[in-house]
Amino acid sequence: MVLYTTPFPSSCLSALHTVSWALIFPCYWLLDRLLALFIPDPCQKYQLLCIVLFTPIYLGFLVTSLPFAFLGFLLWFPLQSARRPYVYSRLEDKGPAGGAALLSEWKGTGPGKSFCFATANVCLLPDSLARLNNVFNTQARAKEIGQRIRNGASRPQIKIYIDSPTNTSISAASFSSLVSPQGSDGMARAIPGSIKRTASVEYKGNGGRHPSDEAANGPASSDPADCSSLEHACIVRISGDEGGRLPEADDPATGGQARNGAGGGPRGQTPNHSQRDGDSGSLGSPSASRESLVKAKAGLDGSSGDPGATYSKAPHKASVVKKAAARKRRHPDEAFDHEISAFFPANLDFLCLQEVFDKRAATKLKDQLHGYFEYILYDVGVYGCQGRCSFKCLNSGLFFASRYPIMDVAYHCYTNGKGTDSLASKGALFLKVQVGSTLQDQRIVGYITCTHLHALEDDSAVRCGQLDMLQDWLADFRKSTSSSSTANPEELVAFDIVCGDLNFDNCSSDDKLEQQHSLFTRYKDPCRLGPGEEKPWAIGTLLDKDGLNDEDVSTPDNLQNKSPGACQKGRKDVLKGNGRRIDYMLYAEEGLCLDWKAEVEEFSFITQLSGLTDHLPVAMRLMVSTGEEEA
Repeated sequence: MVLYTTPFPSSCLSALHTVSWALIFPCYWLLDRLLALFIPDPCQKYQLLCIVLFTPIYLGFLVTSLPFAFLGFLLWFPLQSARRPYVYSRLEDKGPAGGAALLSEWKGTGPGKSFCFATANVCLLPDSLARLNNVFNTQARAKEIGQRIRNGASRPQIKIYIDSPTNTSISAASFSSLVSPQGSDGMARAIPGSIKRTASVEYKGNGGRHPSDEAANGPASSDPADCSSLEHACIVRISGDEGGRLPEADDPATGGQARNGAGGGPRGQTPNHSQRDGDSGSLGSPSASRESLVKAKAGLDGSSGDPGATYSKAPHKASVVKKAAARKRRHPDEAFDHEISAFFPANLDFLCLQEVFDKRAATKLKDQLHGYFEYILYDVGVYGCQGRCSFKCLNSGLFFASRYPIMDVAYHCYTNGKGTDSLASKGALFLKVQVGSTLQDQRIVGYITCTHLHALEDDSAVRCGQLDMLQDWLADFRKSTSSSSTANPEELVAFDIVCGDLNFDNCSSDDKLEQQHSLFTRYKDPCRLGPGEEKPWAIGTLLDKDGLNDEDVSTPDNLQNKSPGACQKGRKDVLKGNGRRIDYMLYAEEGLCLDWKAEVEEFSFITQLSGLTDHLPVAMRLMVSTGEEEA
């Protein structure tokens, strides 16, 4: 399939669209600024004065721009019938972490391979609409969101194991970084006195995204480096000593600098709160916290998580691991790790975003994420009147980024939208990606569906209708894009994922209809026990918008320690769980390659976008097992 790199099939139509939007944009921008004046901004000290001063100015220019906007609309509207439903962007990476190199890593042999997925609603609306959700400055937020995701995903993946007769679990600090996060110059910084090596610590692997970085900058420690090119993961093995206590630290780690896969650049300021030196929200902060070892400090040691802390506090670090082991004993049936993380997972492979409505914000976000993701789809949706859809003035808000090549794409707009929600072309984006190839040149592929359902709470029937459409479209997409047959399998399906903002939870009695939908019989929800029943560790992803700017939740570390899922304001009923979890990550156990099995390795609720959106992102690491034994 040919992917569309421009929104129109010819340069002439693109030029006409540029002219039409140039006529419309002044009116659009002035109206947005005028409406934003009347929405309270807690960071604005002189809002009343601004209203008095700027209202007549904006009104005057708005009236002047109306005739030009009308002419632009007359030109813009018919052009939408020729517009393509998405724009594909690729920034080719010929390095060892590029898409072409990743395809050669997995041949469908061995025990299997893991893939990491994340989804988030980032609320990148026009500024006047975003303010209704208590988030501000859409353009600056888009840049900061891109930087945080990019820096979080490009950390080295580190697994921490404990060699102990009584504890063989992976610690809660798994998939986290022991080195200082990258600064705005794209280089990892050493935290003074942050980690001291002991004789019982084995540090294996390189400290950056690209294996070639080690050759350029030296190994991350003085120990011999041993990093698998398949996962780019580091392993820290801590031997048990003196009843599980770690020995005292003796000498500081000698760490080389590891380059960030993103190219760096100045770090943007968080629009909703002042960025302090110790704020770990953006990994560009030189003194960002080490989430890997302090995430469970609350209630254990009462420490402040000072970045200057050293390994001399070994008993507290050990207690983190003991807490993880205790958690698994409390839930013996749980086969995977789950956590609230201050960072996006390392080595993130696929990213699905919702509510990227603003075109300029989408471009800024794309430019930031291209530092890590090679393949991106943005500006997804339709405008005007297309097919059976009513008039749309906003796109779908869907956004997709991938490290692996995209093979096929399809987009469908929901036709049953109601009220103000119908002004956006909400729908579903279907993608087929290639993640490897076998020794017999069979493609190994995966399917990903990203969607955003109807938002109004009382319209359960509308959402159920959209879920029905989603299942029908997904079946058609798989059938139309499959080049395999049972007798001649040219492709092997590794995974099938459905994710996005579904705008209903699994606890509220108002959402019983959606909770019992047949989608949950085909796809498995890692956080769900059954209709209306959540797993004890699952938390809500919809935050209380009135408290987004509170100091105790305005940074990733603070939000991580705050039990961020509790948001029950405005509900008719009291929720049984830990808040409204409306952002989902589902996976299929059937319909994959024969004898292959998909299992969750880790599930995370992420606080790294605190202060930038009113949702918690969620991430899932999925292990695709081939059934073969490791050599």
